[in-house]
Amino acid sequence: MPKPEERSGSEPRIGATAEFAYDRMTLERFRAAFPRARWNDEQRKWFLPGITASKRIAKWLARENDGLELHADAKGRDAYSFDPIASQYLQIDEDIQVRTPYSKEVVLYLRAIPFARWDDEIRAWRVPFRSYEALRRSWPSIEAAARRSEPEERKRRRDQERLTPKYENAKLRYGERRRRRYPVPVDGQPPINRAVMTTSYGVVLFTDVTGELAEPEEIKRFYSHAAGDPRDFVWVRWRPASLSELVATWPAPQSPNELEKARGWWMPSLEELRSARSQARSLERKKQRRVAAANQKEASASVQSGH
Repeated sequence: MPKPEERSGSEPRIGATAEFAYDRMTLERFRAAFPRARWNDEQRKWFLPGITASKRIAKWLARENDGLELHADAKGRDAYSFDPIASQYLQIDEDIQVRTPYSKEVVLYLRAIPFARWDDEIRAWRVPFRSYEALRRSWPSIEAAARRSEPEERKRRRDQERLTPKYENAKLRYGERRRRRYPVPVDGQPPINRAVMTTSYGVVLFTDVTGELAEPEEIKRFYSHAAGDPRDFVWVRWRPASLSELVATWPAPQSPNELEKARGWWMPSLEELRSARSQARSLERKKQRRVAAANQKEASASVQSGH
C-alpha cells in the first residue's frame, strides 16, 4: 500500500519508498526508471510519488534481482572456467550438479551452500554458478566425505571394525538382545502385557516371568542397572510394543524415582512414549514399503510370465 510522505508545512504526499544497496550503476538505472524520485535525507531512502509507486518499485526491484542473479551466475561461470573443480562427483550443465553416495556430512555441507537445492527428479544437488565460490571452499570436505561413503570404503571399514574388541562386544550385545530376556528384581517384578520403559531396550511389553535366576556375571556384562545390586534377579521375557499399543498407553504422571530406575523398569513418560511411537511409525512405514515392493515384484513377474 502506498504510504504518505510526511512533509513539514504541507499535506502528506502519496507514494512509496525504495531502499537498495548503494552502487553507482544501480543508482543510475533507478534514476532513469524513476525521474520523479527524490532522496529523503531523514529516512535515508528514495521516495517515489504516486498511487502505484509501491507496485512500480517492486517490479523494478524484481528485475534488478534477476539481473543481479544473471550477473552473479556469469561471474561464477568465469570463476569455474579459470579455476575448475575436477571431480567425478560433479557434472556441469546449466548449473552445477553434485552426485555422491549418500552421506549425512555431504548433505550438511551442501545445505550450507547458498541457493543449493536437492532435485529429486535427477537425484542430484543443483548449485547455481553464483554459489560457485562457496562450493569451491567447501569442496575438499564434501569430496572427502563422499569418498568415505563409497561402498568399497564402507566395506573396508566394516572389515577393520570386525577385528576390534568393540565389534565383538556389539556382537555379543546383539545376541543377548535377540534372546528377548531382561533381569528384574524378585521383589520388583513388572506388570505383564503392559508397555513399560526399560533401561536397556526402551519401551517394551513383558510377556511372562520365567522364574529362572539371572547369573551375576551375565547381569554385569549386559545390564548396567542391575550390576552391583545385591538382590536376586530373575529373567522375564519381552517383546517390542506395537504402534497401536504405544498409542493406547497413558504416560506416567511423574518422572521415575531412583528406586524405579534401580529395578530397571518404570512407567514411560510422555516424551519417552513420543520417541517410541515415532520409531514404531518408522518401522511400520518400512514394513509397508517392503510389502508394496514385494507385491509389485510379484505382479511384474506374473505379467512377464503371461499369467
